[in-house]
Amino acid sequence: MADDESDDEHPISASKASKASKANAEKANNSSRNKRLITGAAIGIGSAALVAALLYANRARKERS
Repeated sequence: MADDESDDEHPISASKASKASKANAEKANNSSRNKRLITGAAIGIGSAALVAALLYANRARKERS
């Protein structure tokens, strides 16, 4: 009788484990996607700041001359 109970619980545990692993995989994918999105936004903002600084620096030199 104890063997029957363990056999019944094993498939349930396996399905719970597979659901948990799928959930962890989705979280990892979302986490990775979010990190790439944030990195891309940071690079874009940084690039815009550099361009603005260069334009400002060149404009300031022309007015002084």
